[in-house]
Amino acid sequence: MNNKEKINTELQDFCENIEKWFQGNEQDQHALFRKIISGFSPDFKMINGDGNTAALSMFSEWLPTVFGKFPDRSVQIENIEIHCSEHHGIATYTEIQTTEGIANRRKSSAVFLFNEDKALWFHLIENWI
Repeated sequence: MNNKEKINTELQDFCENIEKWFQGNEQDQHALFRKIISGFSPDFKMINGDGNTAALSMFSEWLPTVFGKFPDRSVQIENIEIHCSEHHGIATYTEIQTTEGIANRRKSSAVFLFNEDKALWFHLIENWI
């Protein structure tokens, strides 16, 4: 798998897994948690749509508070653009989270680091649309 494919796979897997998490549709919550967190660099940081900064530790503490809280939420991404070097890549995309018929949209940019097997989230910036 080339680096561009690694990023695309991580984006798609994350959307699928975070949707399962929000919906609570996974019998083994701990395995799903590990699967989600395994996609992140230990040095991960993000700036969310409200301008708040969070590190991986904050994200990891927040996740258990929202397991199963949104049983009908869907998470989709579109307009994905990916650019890579040998060691890192950047993806821009639009994320749409729909809950009870109300869609929240954000334009995001993410930097990924590569290992032999996958792309790891390193930095994420989200902006509300």
